[in-house]
This record gives sequence, C-alpha cells and structure tokens, in this order.
Amino acid sequence: HNPQETYPYYQLPYCKPDHGIDTKKRASGIGEVLEGNELRNSGFKLHFATNVDREDICDMKLDKETAAEFEVAVDQQYWYELVLDDLPMWGMVGEVLRDDTHGRMEKHIFTHRSLSIAYSGNRIIEVNLTSENPVPIEAGQQLSFTYSVHWKETTKSFEKRFNRYLEYDFFEHKIHWFSIFNSFMMVIFLCGLVAIIMFRTLKNDFARYAKDEDLDVEGLQVIGEDTGWKQVHGDVFRPPENLELFCAIVGTGWQLVILVLFVILYAMLGPYLHGNMYEDRGEMISTFIICFSLSSAIAGYSSGSYYRRFFPTARSELNSQWQKA
Repeated sequence: HNPQETYPYYQLPYCKPDHGIDTKKRASGIGEVLEGNELRNSGFKLHFATNVDREDICDMKLDKETAAEFEVAVDQQYWYELVLDDLPMWGMVGEVLRDDTHGRMEKHIFTHRSLSIAYSGNRIIEVNLTSENPVPIEAGQQLSFTYSVHWKETTKSFEKRFNRYLEYDFFEHKIHWFSIFNSFMMVIFLCGLVAIIMFRTLKNDFARYAKDEDLDVEGLQVIGEDTGWKQVHGDVFRPPENLELFCAIVGTGWQLVILVLFVILYAMLGPYLHGNMYEDRGEMISTFIICFSLSSAIAGYSSGSYYRRFFPTARSELNSQWQKA
C-alpha cells in the first residue's frame, strides 16, 4: 500500500468493455507524466442526468495466473482512481473477508461499481464511487463486472466543488500561542546574549586601539602585532577559496528564492487567471519546471556578477556560470 507508487489500470488483468467503447490512453502533459498519471477512457456509457440501474462492462474467467495477480493486489490493498469531469474518486480492488463456511479468511474482488453523481444545472458538482458485490478470487471463477449510475440534484455551487478534497478540518490546527511566544523570547534572549558578548569584545578592542593612538601621538607607541578584529579586517576583501564553486552556490540560492516567489505568485493569481492550481492534474509540477527554467537565467547572472566583484576585469566568470548550469 504505497500511494506514491502508481501503475496503469490494465496492469492488473482486468477485462476490457465488451460494448465497443475504446479505452485508449488520453494525452498527458509533462506534469502528469512525472506524477505517474496515465488516464484512460473507462468505457462507461454515461449520459447527463440519466440513471443507469445496471450495465454490464465485461465478463472474464480467472485462471491461476490472473487469480494470483488479483490476490496480490487485494493483499497489498491496491486501489484505483476514476476521474469524472476532473473530479477524482477512488475504489478498492477488493478486500479480505471471512468465509463462515470454511472458517477462514479469503480474498474477494469487487465486481460492481456504483457511481453517485450530484449536479446543479448543467454542472457536475460531486461524485462518489462505491465498490460492491465481492466475489471470491479462485481459479476457474467466472467474473461479471458491472456498474450503475445514480444522479441527484444539489444546491452546492460549482465554484466550491473542490472544497471537499481540501480537508479544511484536517489542516486547521489550533495555534499554540504560548509555544510560539516562548520560542520567540528564546531567540531574542540568544540574540541579546551574542550581542552583549560582541559589544564587550569590541569595546575592549576599541579602548586598546584608542590607547595605541594616544601613544602614537606622544611618540611612545610600542611596535607589535595587531590584535582583535584588525587581524581579519583584510580578509573581508580577499577572494575565498573555490570562488567559482561558491559563486555557483550563491546563484543556486537566488534561483531557489525566485522559484519559490514565482510559484507563490502564480498560485495567488491562479483563481483570477486560469483557475486554482490544484484543479488540473500535474499543473503543480509543470509550474515548478517552468519557473525553475526561467529562474536559471537569474542564477547565472547572480553567479557571474558576484564573481566580478573580486575580479572586475576577468572574463573567467563564464566558468562559474557553466558550473551553475
């Protein structure tokens, strides 16, 4: 049972519809391909606001190989996804039930799918799938797959039909203000402690430098080595080791910052331009890929410009840009 591991629907030995409807694969975008989505026509004959009491899909007879494959799928809790008007619904391949006759647990496969569709006007608002009629999985078993469709009107608006998938109650957690305040005060205390130590150190250094200047004015200065921050003041303008690699890392950081800003902006403006990002399959990954490609130019520019701060007349910043790429 791994939601991140997906397979084509007909990876399992399901039979295909007998009524001639093609179950060809739908064209997928780059985001859908990377997410592992492979949508196919289910072969269900649906007509808007028309109920279907019971419709045959196909018949098949299990042999040892197909029975073994279905048993593995049931044992590992495989489930499938159906999509109607971009609204997903999920169903289990089967389940393990107790056989009272033999007093043991047996694996069963669901052979009937009941679709419940809520609509408002000419819009589909809500879809539900119920798996029914479990049949024992055993070699020689004859399976007849069927489905039914029930339509019902609803007063829900079309704009809010995705709200049931967002699970607001699940994501709305109580804010622990005391913990936040405690952490905030801890950060303030640590920053203040570091600042006090630095100020005391710098104060002593400046007092010593002032004394040295007074002695220098009087001609009594003793020649000695620099102490304190003067020992490293020249390192501020000295190029670091592995400068090209460091510049590439700086460019990568700027690229990630711009990438996050672009994605957040796209998500905020989505409802006004193209609809919510989560409504289209694979759109999130496609957005990341496009924004990552666009921000790569910013990464190259920031890497090269940072390199030229240390070598204004050099042309080898191109090497840094190539490393970033």
